[in-house]
Amino acid sequence: MISERVLNVALLGGLAAVAGIAWATGEIFTVTLATRVAILALAAVGLNLALGLGGLVSLGHAVFFGIGGYAMGILASHAQSYDPILTWPVLFEGSTSMPVIWLVAMAVSAVAAWLIGLVTLRTSGVYFIMITLAFGQMFYYFAISWPAYGGEDGLSIYVRNGFPRLNTLDPIQFFGLCLAVLLLALWLVARLTASGFGLALGAARQSEARVRAAGLDPMRLRLTAFVISGAITGLAGALFADLNRFVSPTMFAWQMSGELIVLVILGGVARLCGPVAGAALFVALEHWLGGVSDYWQVFLGLLLLAVVLFARGGIVGGLTRRSHG
Repeated sequence: MISERVLNVALLGGLAAVAGIAWATGEIFTVTLATRVAILALAAVGLNLALGLGGLVSLGHAVFFGIGGYAMGILASHAQSYDPILTWPVLFEGSTSMPVIWLVAMAVSAVAAWLIGLVTLRTSGVYFIMITLAFGQMFYYFAISWPAYGGEDGLSIYVRNGFPRLNTLDPIQFFGLCLAVLLLALWLVARLTASGFGLALGAARQSEARVRAAGLDPMRLRLTAFVISGAITGLAGALFADLNRFVSPTMFAWQMSGELIVLVILGGVARLCGPVAGAALFVALEHWLGGVSDYWQVFLGLLLLAVVLFARGGIVGGLTRRSHG
């Protein structure tokens, strides 16, 4: 058994090392896989804040993932086609700048999370799960019926967006950028978890009555966590769309929400780097077993069943000696 902090460093260092070695040996596809791991881990970090710390089992987090993706697609497509998004009251021609796109993706995702949270957080348990799923399906079918941006066929972006002083078309530089964003998100979540807000949110998950007795509003705590969670997942969606240079309604699908939950459970619910471990294992299984059988998800299901039955703390919990209450 090792300490969780050492394992976290090993996971992040291992991800960077895999990408670096792959780049040095000319294995560009492996660098792309590592980038995919970093982006999916970022999306799962957002969900883990709501699920692990707040106890909010959301089957609609693909809404924010898709919003982030479409924010990138819409801004970039207008900028590349020289077709302004707005001409009045101000001229807005879109953008191919990643920082601008990220800010828009996070802002729109945060607003969507706030509006959805105002409705869904008045419920709990299976009702919360079903309402978040319903919102996800609403956005999915809206995207399918939105012909201006590809409808069911999706929207292709022909040139990857730019970041100051980086060549984002260079796979290793784009990976480094995604890893840096992931590290920043992990740092933010760690600070939130250790803060008074994180402690109060954890207490609200365990006993609402005690939190109210302390003069705090559980609804407001959960809503704040849900908004931050949505913003992080929206940022991941923008990066995912930039990785593929393509957005489609499948980013809103309930299967995407389910994937994010699987990543969190595999890695370890409420574990800081649980999403990293879960994303790495998921992408590895998808790559290796997907080449062997079209039914590789069967093996994933068996593994998930084993984790749920015998390793409640996920991969991180199983490999560390610290118990998690």
